[in-house]
Amino acid sequence: PKELHNVEFVQLNGAGNTYTTGVLYASEILRRFGDTYSGTIQEFPVPALFDDPQTKVAMWRERSTRRILDIQERMDVALFGLGSPFSEVRSHVYAGGYLEPADYTSLDESGVVGDVATVFFREDGSHHGIPLNERASGPDIDLIKRVPRRVCIVSGPSKVHSLRGALAAGLITDLIVDEGTARALVQLTQPIAPVEPDSAETAPIGSVTGTVAA
Repeated sequence: PKELHNVEFVQLNGAGNTYTTGVLYASEILRRFGDTYSGTIQEFPVPALFDDPQTKVAMWRERSTRRILDIQERMDVALFGLGSPFSEVRSHVYAGGYLEPADYTSLDESGVVGDVATVFFREDGSHHGIPLNERASGPDIDLIKRVPRRVCIVSGPSKVHSLRGALAAGLITDLIVDEGTARALVQLTQPIAPVEPDSAETAPIGSVTGTVAA
């Protein structure tokens, strides 16, 4: 634990779905951060994905919701993982009953490779024109990109296309990644030229890491 002063931890997206409010899941994560760093927590008790975009528009006009959105807009550090519809270990958005079969079809047709806080993006980093983003509760990608420090934690080579898209979008300033995923990313972005068998050798690969500092 490290005691900090004047620190707030704000939830980036809602967690409710047709099976649960998601409040216990989200509040437990926030509580641990608050207890560890002596900060206050700000929950965001809305659906992860709205059924109707117009419901979201109306909800975003409510003063209680605007208070949380205003805090998000003032963030100086964003800490997040990446979701992927192709991940071997699916993130909460894909495993928690938030998406219907028709939603997966829509994601596939839009060329989606991943999401950050329920906002979906393509491998080239673009996110406009994806219908589900109109229903997402998370902050717009352009808002996240304005945060001075953006720490991404990702693990598993099956998320490499999602990671590539996030990097292309300029979402990440600090990356914490396991070696296997780092190797997969290098192979994906920089194909290695063939070498002669007798001259091949194992070379170390650098990892990109970052820490959240106060």
